[in-house]
Parts: sequence; structure tokens; C-alpha cells
Amino acid sequence: MRRVAFLALAALAPLAAAAQEASETRELLGRMGRSTAVLVLTSQPRADGDWRVTGEYLLLPSLVRRYLEGERSPQLGVTTLREGNTPIFFGRAPTGTLQGTWREGRFQGARFAPGGQERERFEFAEDFPSMDAYSASVRCEAGDARYASTLAFVVEGGRLKPRSLEWRSSLASSGHSCTIGAGDAFSQAPAQGAQASAHGAQTSAQGALRFTSGKCAVTLRDLGDYVRATADDCASFCGSQAYFEPVLVDKRGGCLLTTPRER
Repeated sequence: MRRVAFLALAALAPLAAAAQEASETRELLGRMGRSTAVLVLTSQPRADGDWRVTGEYLLLPSLVRRYLEGERSPQLGVTTLREGNTPIFFGRAPTGTLQGTWREGRFQGARFAPGGQERERFEFAEDFPSMDAYSASVRCEAGDARYASTLAFVVEGGRLKPRSLEWRSSLASSGHSCTIGAGDAFSQAPAQGAQASAHGAQTSAQGALRFTSGKCAVTLRDLGDYVRATADDCASFCGSQAYFEPVLVDKRGGCLLTTPRER
């Protein structure tokens, strides 16, 4: 009996590993009702053939951040996502539900209140504005009582000026920090198509500027009134409890943090 159980677990292990490798993260830009919003969704296949989906979206310019969890049918693209104010859904009533169709790089449908009333329509796509002509010289600070960040870079005609990228963050509760300095050589990477992160997930990178050093990648995306800077797989530049929170750069070169995520 034990041998049968062991063989069953051994058979499931490759399937779990395959599911981990097949996970993918997609970023989409669009509208939630009358507001511009950016949506980040991670999908992972389940044993029943559907995909488990988690993520979040950020409303602009209010900077309201909402978290999502649900499922997607890969054949028809039918997607249902519960919405909450924190990434922890267990034991908490959802603040709404997104129901729609997500396929061929587009996610569209309606957002419903907890009681089932339709609140607003939404439409998102993986198409972000091109940054080929983007130019900016940025040096800004943002923070609150728990977290502080400084960001600097120079981009001319869509190309990063060598040794101009600097990004530092610090977490007040632990004193741990992250530091990307001018001495760290980041090179410009192609930003079209899907990019593989260090843990095997695929991340969409269309309409972006992407700078890499080893596994670490810093990505700039045009959201209209803001350019968003994100860092992925950059633990080697951080203390054990530190991280890089996404930063929004406005047209005047000032920095804003998104709503703090619970950790």
C-alpha cells in the first residue's frame, strides 16, 4: 500500500513541476469603467484543465489597488475573478467580481458588486504604447512611514544611458534595503514578446523598456500619465526582507508609490 502511494506521489511530482514551469504573468492596459487601469495577472494550470489566476489591478489616477483571484478556461477564455482589498481572500468577503472573456491578449467583460449588480464594464489588452522614442532624465524620491525609495535613470530615444540606472529602497521595520547603483552594469534587453523570469514563468514585455543584470530585470512601461518602473528577480540586490515596490513616474519627473501591499 505504501509503495502504491509512493508511486502515485512520484507520478504527480512531474505534473506539479510542469505546472510551475507553465505559469505565466501577463500585463494589460485598459479601462475599468471610466478609469484607466493597469492589470497584472498570473495564470497557472490546474489538474482539471482550467487555469488558476491571481493578480491585481491599479486604477489611475486614484492609485486604488485591488487584488484578484479566480479561474480561467483555456479553451473558451471564460474568466471569473473575485476582487478584494488585500491579497488575502480566505475568510474575507469579496468586494466584487470580474466576469468576462480573456483570450488573444484581450480581457473584456463586466465588474459586478457582491450582490450581483453590474457596476461597470472593463476592457484590457496586452498592447502598451511604444517607448521607442521615450526620453527622460529622472531622479526622484517616494515613501511613507514603512518604506522609502529613490529612483534615477536617463533614457534618450528609448535607450538607457550607460551607468545611469540607480534604484534604492529601504524598509523601516527591518532596516533592510535594496541597492542598484550606477556601478551595476545593466544592459538593454529586447522588450518584444514574452520574457522568461528566473523561476520559469513567462512575462509579457510588449511596449516596454527592459534593463537586465543577470536575473534581475527593471522594466519601464508607458501608462499614459505615468511611466511605471518594476523590478523582477532582483533579490541579489536586496537584504533578506527588502524588496523594490513598483514606482510611478509622472510627467514632471516625480515619483509615487502604489498602494502598499500586505506582506
